[in-house]
Amino acid sequence: MEKGKPFGILPCGLGARDSLRTEAGLPLYGHEMGGDLNLGVAEAGFGSYVKLYKPWFIGRQAFSDKEDKRNTVVIRFRFTEKAIRMAHHGDVVLDKKGKVIGVVTSCAIDSEGFLTGLASLEIKSSGEGTMLLIYQGNPASTGKSPAQLGSGDKVVLPTPAVVVSRFPK
Repeated sequence: MEKGKPFGILPCGLGARDSLRTEAGLPLYGHEMGGDLNLGVAEAGFGSYVKLYKPWFIGRQAFSDKEDKRNTVVIRFRFTEKAIRMAHHGDVVLDKKGKVIGVVTSCAIDSEGFLTGLASLEIKSSGEGTMLLIYQGNPASTGKSPAQLGSGDKVVLPTPAVVVSRFPK
């Protein structure tokens, strides 16, 4: 740090790393690759870099078999509102009809002040512009059913987000 002081070098933490990589759509091992979701390079958006034609690629069959069965992909999303609660790894993602279609893998604030993140979603729900609903903090209970609600009751609502281009231009 002392050597870098004349150059304006400052310490930064994991929050800075996460802001930069999520805004750029880049994966982190343990979140968008590997980890508890066991995501491979294809789910992470880098399958085109796997060279199946290389004769020394001993994982060709395993990679191809996994690709044949794959139904998820990592997407980048952006919340449509500012000043909302941060989403975390494992938070549930719903489609506009309320069906669970995936989970958040990472989230951070972007340069415009919106929360931007990455999520593993069903491929059929991954198109750019697709509206999403995200339960930040994975509430243990979303409250009473609508038929049980009375005046003054509160329910937990998911926050709207939208699928954006995975790798910004």
